Amino acid sequence: MTALRSRLHAPVEAVVVGASAGGIDALLQLFEGLGPPRSAAVVTVLHLPDDHDSRLAEVLAVRLGPHVTEALPGAPVALGHHYIAPPGYHLLVEQDRTFALSCDPPVLFSRPSIDVLMESCADAWGPSLAGLVLTGASEDGARGLAAIKAAGGLALVQDPAGAAFATMPRAAIAAAAPDAVLPLSGLRDLLSNLLNR
Repeated sequence: MTALRSRLHAPVEAVVVGASAGGIDALLQLFEGLGPPRSAAVVTVLHLPDDHDSRLAEVLAVRLGPHVTEALPGAPVALGHHYIAPPGYHLLVEQDRTFALSCDPPVLFSRPSIDVLMESCADAWGPSLAGLVLTGASEDGARGLAAIKAAGGLALVQDPAGAAFATMPRAAIAAAAPDAVLPLSGLRDLLSNLLNR
């Protein structure tokens, strides 16, 4: 815990969150009451069907406020905002910290892919990035979280014991040796610390 405390004092400019099956409830619990991310940007990807419009940004905006929007290609990733990946595309962050969309094939049957987003964010932010992997029924996010950890970023995982679907957090724990594995309430406390410095 001492190592985690010292790690939490490092600057964090962006937080990337990945969730799949059971993810809507997990995200609502994770972000409840956090308000705008004052000192960082948050980018969230949730596995959704390609052929349906996503209402996730609207749902979260009702709970969290107007700083929650869907990510748009070419738009800069701005501090104080929370971005949601649109369905049907891979969401990436370029080196200049703008969003890009890709029609490349699904990764682990998913598009948007958590791995693709996290790997691009690790390249863009390096050690000033934090990544969270939540509930899900695939192994998407494990490789991406490992990339964040390898780049010096903070790697966090939902405790599989409390996840609606434990496959994704277990895979992330095995691949990334995360800095902390916590229930959603503990992750929310950490996020509050990271986003409101």
